[in-house]
Amino acid sequence: MNEVLRAKGDSNVTSVVELRDITKTFAGFAALKGVSVDVRPGEVHALLGENGAGKSTLIRVLAGAHQPDQGEIRVRGEVVRLGSPREARRRGIATVYQELLLFPELTVAENIFLGNAPRKRWGPLDWTQMRARARALLDALDSPDLDVDTRVIGLSVANRQRVEIAKALSQNPQVLVMDEPTASLAAADVERLMAIVRRLRERGVAILYVSHRLAEIFALADRVTVLRDGACVGTKAIAEVNEATLVSMMVGRSIEQLFPKSQVEPGRTVLEVRGLSHKAKVQDVSFHVRSGEILGIAGLVGSGRTELALTLFGITPSTAGQILLDGQPVTIDTPRRARDLGIAYVPEDRGLQGVIRSLSLRENVSLPILHQLSRGPFVRAALEEARARQAVHEFGIRARGTEQIVRQLSGGNQQKLVLAKWLGTHPRVLIMDEPTRGIDVGAKAEVHALMGKLVEQGLAIIMISSELPEVLGMSDRVLVMSRGRTAGSFERAAATPDAIGAAMTRVGRGEDAA
Repeated sequence: MNEVLRAKGDSNVTSVVELRDITKTFAGFAALKGVSVDVRPGEVHALLGENGAGKSTLIRVLAGAHQPDQGEIRVRGEVVRLGSPREARRRGIATVYQELLLFPELTVAENIFLGNAPRKRWGPLDWTQMRARARALLDALDSPDLDVDTRVIGLSVANRQRVEIAKALSQNPQVLVMDEPTASLAAADVERLMAIVRRLRERGVAILYVSHRLAEIFALADRVTVLRDGACVGTKAIAEVNEATLVSMMVGRSIEQLFPKSQVEPGRTVLEVRGLSHKAKVQDVSFHVRSGEILGIAGLVGSGRTELALTLFGITPSTAGQILLDGQPVTIDTPRRARDLGIAYVPEDRGLQGVIRSLSLRENVSLPILHQLSRGPFVRAALEEARARQAVHEFGIRARGTEQIVRQLSGGNQQKLVLAKWLGTHPRVLIMDEPTRGIDVGAKAEVHALMGKLVEQGLAIIMISSELPEVLGMSDRVLVMSRGRTAGSFERAAATPDAIGAAMTRVGRGEDAA
C-alpha cells in the first residue's frame, strides 16, 4: 500500500496501468478491437458497456488470464507481458471477480492468505501472524464484525465480498479491478461496499470498477470508459456526462423508455392462490394473476418473495392453502408437475439454478422439453439444433453458435437463454425472479420489451424484483411481502414509491390483489 501512496504523489507517474490498442480474438470472433484504457493512482475509473461489449475480456487481459493478440500493457510506464494471473499479481494488479473465488470450508484468514500465507523462519505457516494480518485488513475495510476464524461457508454474500476484497488487498496491489461487486448485494450492503471503495481511493489505490448500475458510477467514478461491440466508444470525466449520454454511448441509440409498458386489457384469472403457506417462510398468502398482465411482487430481502416462487413451482411444496389454475384446484409438488400444468420459472440465480454453465447453449435450451425432442432414450439431434437456432434468433442471443459453452456467454445473454429455455414449454404463467439482475441497461430494455410482447400474447407474468423502479414501471398490480406474508396490494395507479416502501417495512396481512 505504501508504494501506491507514494505513486499518488509522484508527479512523474500519471497512470499506474495502461492498456494500449488491445485486440483479442476468439475463433475468428473479435472480442476486443484496439481498446485503450488507463487507471491513475487514487481514482475510480468505471468501465461500462452492454453485456458482450468486451468488459470481461478486457478484465481478463489485465488479470493475466488472457493474452492480447495485439497491443501493449504498461505498468508504471514499463511495457510488460502479463503471462499469467500470478505475473499480474506480482506486478501489483489484483482482481475481484463477480463470481467470488473463495473456499467455503476454509476460514476467513485462510482464504485471505491462500497461496500467500506468512511463514515462520524455518518454513511452517505462521498462524498467529496470518490471523493478525487478516484482522488488520478487515479492520481497514471497516469490518470489525468479521471473525477471522469463521468458516466462509457460514457468511452472507456481502461478507464474502469483503473477504474477497481483503484477499486482493493482502497482495498490496497498486491496481484493484472490481467486476460487478454489488450485483448480488442488498441496498444496505451496497452502501457499505461503496464506502469501502471510497476509502481505498483515498489511500491511493487505482480502481477499475465495472458495474451496470449507473447510480453507482455517478456516486463513485472519477472517469468512465464505455465499450461497445468490443471497441472503445470513449473515455470521459464523470462531470462531463449524464445518464442519457452514457446510455447512448453504451447502446448506440437513445432509449426513450427503459420500461416499455404495454397497455393490455387483462383477461380471465389464470392462477389464484388462497392462504398459501410453506412452513414459516410463506404464510397465508393470497393473490391472483390474469392473462395479459404483470403482477409485480416487491419486498425487502428475506420477505419471502423467492420462497413464494419456489412454492408455486413445486420446489418447496405448500404445507397449507390452495393453488388454482383456471379455477380448478391443483397440487404442485414437483417442478415437473408445475411445468406440465403450464407454469415456468426463471430463477433469481441464473448461474446456479437457471442454466448448466458447463453445457452448450443447444443442450441448455432443450432441457425442459427434452422429452419432446427424444425418441426413446435418444435425443433427435436435428430437432434439438433447430430449437436452439430458433431461440438464438427469437431472443437475440449473442453467441458464436449453438455449441458455445454457456459460461462463455455474457450475463445478459445467459438471461435471454433462461427465458428462451422456459418459454419453449409454452407456459401460461411465467414467474420471473429478479429478471434483470446483473445485466446492462440495453439488455434490461430488451427483457422488458419481451415481457410486453408476452403479455400481449396473453401470458400471465409474476415478476419479483428488488428494483422499485422496475416494479413500478412494469407492473399492472403490485403485491408487497414482508416476513413471509402479504403486507399490501396496489393497483398500478396507486403504486407509488412511498406507498410501496411503507408496506415493505410493516408486517401484516394484505388483501387479495384484486
